[in-house]
Amino acid sequence: MGYMPNIWKLYAIRFFYNLIPAYVIERLFWEERGMTIQMVVLTEIIFAVTIVLLEIPTGIMADKWGRKHMIVLSALLGCFEFLILVYATEFWHFALVVFLAAIGSSASSGAESALLYDSLASEGKAQSFEKYVGRMNALDISSIMIAALCGSLLAGRFGYSFNYWISFVSMLVSLCFTLMLVEPAGGKQEEEDEQIPVKVYMTASLRLFRDNKGVLLVVLSGMVTGAAINFIDEFWQTYLDRLDIPVIYFGLFSAALFVVRLPGSMMAYKLKNRFNYRFLLAGVTAVLALCFIYLSVIKDFSGLAAMFIICLLAGMIEPLAAGYLHHRIASSMRATMGSFQSLGENAFLIFTGLGFGYFSSKYDVFGGYGFIGVVCGVFFIYFTFASKRIVE
Repeated sequence: MGYMPNIWKLYAIRFFYNLIPAYVIERLFWEERGMTIQMVVLTEIIFAVTIVLLEIPTGIMADKWGRKHMIVLSALLGCFEFLILVYATEFWHFALVVFLAAIGSSASSGAESALLYDSLASEGKAQSFEKYVGRMNALDISSIMIAALCGSLLAGRFGYSFNYWISFVSMLVSLCFTLMLVEPAGGKQEEEDEQIPVKVYMTASLRLFRDNKGVLLVVLSGMVTGAAINFIDEFWQTYLDRLDIPVIYFGLFSAALFVVRLPGSMMAYKLKNRFNYRFLLAGVTAVLALCFIYLSVIKDFSGLAAMFIICLLAGMIEPLAAGYLHHRIASSMRATMGSFQSLGENAFLIFTGLGFGYFSSKYDVFGGYGFIGVVCGVFFIYFTFASKRIVE
């Protein structure tokens, strides 16, 4: 079967998976149920630890037995998450939701990009991978914008829980589309190879990083910048609340944060033809460092502009880092290596989450953003020197 059927199904999956109006009021809903910033950071760490433990096993399972199964599992767990959240009142309820979300994320992270790449490769379109990743990200952004704009209005009129019921229905539709996916040729190990030991996958993956320092550095840059941007996505509502911005504007602001990601996401594949990976990734990291420090020091409305700049550059990161990796690995290891990248990002999220939580407890969210800025600055210096002659 050609790649277009799977592409359109993946488009639909991603659209409904992100059509989640609950996210626009998530932090306010959690605070209403008694969750402090420190508790939220703790759930982020639970999420990251679970990812670290499960990323590689689920990536190997996707490579051995098929990527579709992992994507279906992710959507199914997403449905359970929102059902639990509707009735959540205790910390352990939220911790359970985050735990399930981590399982779902680890199940789909490597599998989805691997299925996309192999679907394109089966039609000789592998070199267009970054373009399709950019388009899928643009579709994600569109659905998130719709959810954000509707979510704030619906929450104001019908209450926070109503948004969670709508989100559950959207996730259920996404699940239906995952069941329609088709494994492309080469999308999983042939029957005679299905008994390859897990150790072989692990050693082959580690050998790739050892033999190709450029891949390792690019993956590291994706880990650091991805973890940093997570704190914009998770705590922008808290930042706006500290500036006394009314909740009715949260939907509009959330939509704007995602709109500015569109140019970078759509143009990443063209930018990589004009500039090399080293220049693009170093530039992104440097600007992120400056913007996070600005958010920490300048505690007024001009900080919102820094958030927009961070999100503008965020759209470039996934297509660049994922494309650099997938162009350099075999299909039999594709989901496993993608899981290594996600594992590293979440392992780094544990470290940054501890620092963010500590400085937020002392200096509110502004101190947390200052810590992230310092981390990005240190990595920029390291990447600049370490990437000479090994990152193209």
